[in-house]
Amino acid sequence: MGSSHSISATEIQQLSKKTGFTSDQIEILHRRFKYLSEGRIKLRKNDFHRVSNLESNPIREKIVNAFFDNRNLKNEPGTLEEIEFEDFLTILSNFRPVQVTDESDEVEQIRINKLRFLFNMYDCDGDGKISVEEYKNVVSDLLSKSLSSEKDASSSVAEAAMLEARHMCSGHVDPDQQYEGITFEDFLKIWKDISIESQMYVRFLTMETTRICK
Repeated sequence: MGSSHSISATEIQQLSKKTGFTSDQIEILHRRFKYLSEGRIKLRKNDFHRVSNLESNPIREKIVNAFFDNRNLKNEPGTLEEIEFEDFLTILSNFRPVQVTDESDEVEQIRINKLRFLFNMYDCDGDGKISVEEYKNVVSDLLSKSLSSEKDASSSVAEAAMLEARHMCSGHVDPDQQYEGITFEDFLKIWKDISIESQMYVRFLTMETTRICK
């Protein structure tokens, strides 16, 4: 997107249509983007150290990596070294709360997009499955601030969660049968009764969609 100093009305209109953000929100986020990038037209991972709200977040690294994960931008494997403002906005749109005016089909697509984004955060190696080890790493990060024995705890939680997922998605299976991991289809089943479309924005899009950038 154009200049590092300004953004045109046409660009704002196009981005609003693509992401669902209002014009005012886009202008605010564009100013935050310039602050984080120090005026450059592209943002790098180390620029996120200026986001004070992420400092104490136990999954900070996974959140930052998500902005540079090409699966979230072009549905292609690989990572990017830098992202432009449009990429930045596209990632943040995954945390945009559902509007009451959204059509039911649109709400369902928003839900799927949010879950795909979340699935990609868990599926660190990009093989299309969340393994026990990958899930264990996430749980370990979440527990690291509160438990001194988080390694043992994370293993127990991850293994129990995988066992539950296996029963939920595959029905009755032999306890000794190897479970390769949670696919995205399994992930959709697991989250079927959870209102992710109204909850996933909390950490990012409070304070008029700008809190992540303060």
